[in-house]
Amino acid sequence: MAGARRSGEASPLRLIAIAVILIGLVLVSLRLLPGSPFQSEAAARWGAGAGQEDRSTNAPSDRSSRPSAQPSPSPSLEPLPFAAKDLDLDIEGWYSWSVLDRRTGAIIGSDNMDETSTTASMIKSWIVADYLRRADENGQTPSDAKLADATRIIRDSDNTRAEQFYNNVGRSASIKRLISMCGLTDSKVAPDGGWSRTALSPRDTARMANCIAEGKAAGPKWTKWLLNEMRLVRGAGDFGIRKAFPAAEQKQIAIKNGWIDRTKEQEMHINCLAIGDTWTMGVMVRYPIDMGYEYGMKNCQKITEALLRPGV
Repeated sequence: MAGARRSGEASPLRLIAIAVILIGLVLVSLRLLPGSPFQSEAAARWGAGAGQEDRSTNAPSDRSSRPSAQPSPSPSLEPLPFAAKDLDLDIEGWYSWSVLDRRTGAIIGSDNMDETSTTASMIKSWIVADYLRRADENGQTPSDAKLADATRIIRDSDNTRAEQFYNNVGRSASIKRLISMCGLTDSKVAPDGGWSRTALSPRDTARMANCIAEGKAAGPKWTKWLLNEMRLVRGAGDFGIRKAFPAAEQKQIAIKNGWIDRTKEQEMHINCLAIGDTWTMGVMVRYPIDMGYEYGMKNCQKITEALLRPGV
């Protein structure tokens, strides 16, 4: 028959339908294939929900909610070479001591560290500092001759030059500046206005030493120079506190001592001031005049040695 199909022959419509189905399956496969340009943007990512940002699930949502870094605790300060203790030494007469921690301002000392004695030459460290600071404040630079005089006052304890400098800085007005600028609480100007009879306590001696060390006394321009001169004290004035330290350390300790025989009181007055890297110290002794200078000079050292920690 003319219009009849052969058995087993597929019609054109059926072929088209099959082709459409195959093409659809291919397209679906391509959309699900990772890396395919037809991949669906809505497909879930591995380990994250659909539509979620590419972020670790443990990460905080904003910076403000993140734990802040905690600062590491500051290391504790190294102990000073001195230990606070009550001394019971076989020393004739009166003695007193004080130590100031330059890092904290803390002060330790004997029960009588606020009692005063006359300074003698120890006060020369302030007189020179006051002179140098005031010169700089007035826009002046001391001449080489004046600096040489200052060296003699500090290293050799020259009395004549000290008196000249004391006159230059206004005599008792300079001691009043010392008390005010350095925060002294126990000390007084001498009744006669002289530098040698300035009344200072061991506690205020340590404060004055710190005032020099931190640059307030001599000012920023001259502090380093003055401290170097005080490290170079020589001859009769080189005794006391720093002698208690090992020889290598002694060179780094700045000092200014005072020693005088008070005939009116029939007493020897011996005083020691020292400046270390982290500390300042004042030691004062008084005893009968007939015992001589050396007794007090050795006792300044003896008191210091008794206060030093083992191993210093």
